[in-house]
Amino acid sequence: MPHHVTDPDAAAAWLLARVEGPLRIAAPLALGKPHRLLNALYARVGVDPSRPLQLYTALSLDPPHAAGDGLEARFLRPFVARHFGADFPRLAYARDMARDALPAHVQVEEFYMQSGALLGSSQAQRAYTSLNYTHVAAALAQRAPHAIVQKVARREGSTRLSLSCNNDLTQDTIDAVIARGLPRPLLIAEIDPELPWLGGSATVDAAFFDLVLTPPGPYPKLFGLPRQPVNDAEYAIGLYASTLVRDGGTLQIGIGALADALSHALELRHTDNARYRRVLHALDPTLAEHPLVREIGGLEPFDTGLYGCSEMLNEGFRKLVQSGVIRRKVHDDLALMQRLANGSAYTADHARLAEEGEYLHGAFYLGSPEFYDWLRHLPADACRAIGMRRISEINQLYGGDETLQRLQRRQARFFNSCMMATALGAAVSDALEDGRVVSGVGGQYNFVAMAHALPDARSVLMFRAVRDDAGRARCNVRWNYGHTTIPRHLRDIFINEYGIADLRGITDEDCVVAMAGITDAAFQAPLLQQAKRAKKLAAGFVAPAHWQRNRAAVLSATLAPFRRDGSLPDYPLGSDFTPVEQDLLRALQWLKGNTGSTGGKLRTVLAALRQRRGDNDAMYLQRMGLERPDGLASWLDTRLLRLALARTARA
Repeated sequence: MPHHVTDPDAAAAWLLARVEGPLRIAAPLALGKPHRLLNALYARVGVDPSRPLQLYTALSLDPPHAAGDGLEARFLRPFVARHFGADFPRLAYARDMARDALPAHVQVEEFYMQSGALLGSSQAQRAYTSLNYTHVAAALAQRAPHAIVQKVARREGSTRLSLSCNNDLTQDTIDAVIARGLPRPLLIAEIDPELPWLGGSATVDAAFFDLVLTPPGPYPKLFGLPRQPVNDAEYAIGLYASTLVRDGGTLQIGIGALADALSHALELRHTDNARYRRVLHALDPTLAEHPLVREIGGLEPFDTGLYGCSEMLNEGFRKLVQSGVIRRKVHDDLALMQRLANGSAYTADHARLAEEGEYLHGAFYLGSPEFYDWLRHLPADACRAIGMRRISEINQLYGGDETLQRLQRRQARFFNSCMMATALGAAVSDALEDGRVVSGVGGQYNFVAMAHALPDARSVLMFRAVRDDAGRARCNVRWNYGHTTIPRHLRDIFINEYGIADLRGITDEDCVVAMAGITDAAFQAPLLQQAKRAKKLAAGFVAPAHWQRNRAAVLSATLAPFRRDGSLPDYPLGSDFTPVEQDLLRALQWLKGNTGSTGGKLRTVLAALRQRRGDNDAMYLQRMGLERPDGLASWLDTRLLRLALARTARA
């Protein structure tokens, strides 16, 4: 039986007493990190150079910091205190790493980072390891960890513990360590009563662990991702993407506003198909007849439903389960799945599938407080239909039961996001051309490769056509870029707000034309000129006239009626912001977009000085602590905020 303690410091002491010299620790990514234990361990070894520490992990989540007295800080401070809780145990090592303050004898090696958060950290950038998610367990085994520490859930009356939010790597890593002939690492569990219990393959006997830590209450909130608003470009991308999903198929989605938009579009397609078709027709009257939509997708509601199979379960999957889009069950009995596939299934097979089958598989989960509450209160039959699996079972076909997984993953659509795409079909998703890492490869390459390995699957990479760079618009369709995540020989489908580019199996010239056709109108000419200079496009090629409609203003005018009537709400999956905060967030985003350049900042300030007081300004100023400005800076912030609220006010 495992050793039990209630004090994180006692758990850290127990571990240090059993490992001499340098200490190598592995911890799950994101939610599964045992914050209290890691902080206790770091507090001990951080001041003791005789105990070097190497921590192997990923996605060390840290709530946003609100420094200073600017508008962003005034908005964030009350929100962070409410949403995360004043007692949220920030990871001390993550705070130090972000400001390059880790002691010389401590190294934190991550294979995935909180997006964009560590671009300025030398320690984080130097210790980053670029790995496909499915290669992490083998890489950890090479490092011979002394211990794996993990947060777990416990259910009253059960002798088992649930790996819950992170069934992704622990068991794969143990197998990889043993396969190398190394000693099994010590396993330490930190029980968190806030963590939802998920059963099935996510559960282990308590004796699986060597030590179980049950810290005393009160228990802080779980790290909740604030749900962000979805803009016009993101909605257009989600709507286009939703047309490529085949009823009865398999769905994988990532995280963020693009995934939220796609989830909402799929829900709308299923629950209000007439409205869904009206929005699509306004977006592109020819979309229903698009060859790719007719070949691999559809616009109809989901009769059979979808099977969800994704490394990360998130807010979108909650919505799709609740709306009945995700409901196609699969089973791990190969013979049963073969009979279902060839039409020879018995009545008993269908009954067994309905009773024992699962319609959603994931390796880890992360979302909002509402998402966690949904998981906590799932009815028993719904809870049984969600299976947390190893990453080796989710992100690849090989090494396990490939025949079974091929049967389960029919008509798979793998939707992921990238930052940029090249005109020849490569994707830039994880890093900049100077080598600095924005996030990480994660499972993206796995899913792209799987889409090419499954006969009826497709990979869809979604990206915004334009980004703002210090007040200047930059094109995200590049001729070339100094870093790629997905090479062009794996090109498949790209989607941005201007349409769908089907690149699989086509020539370089056709690829250039397809990508130019979804490029913002302001950037098409130089892209085509580069292609011609590189001998990839006929010298006489002339862009079709309708490409000139690829403009943000045209898109916004097209979607405006559907934004007003609620078909495309700002927060399709719910919001963690109050109505006042939603208005403020929209105003602050407007300010950011209009003050990125020196000229824009000057024009905005001059306009703010002329702005009159609005009827409802008082409640916004009160929320921001600006009802009585006490200096020139806060007085100017008040005027800027009033201007932004006026410019973004909804009718």
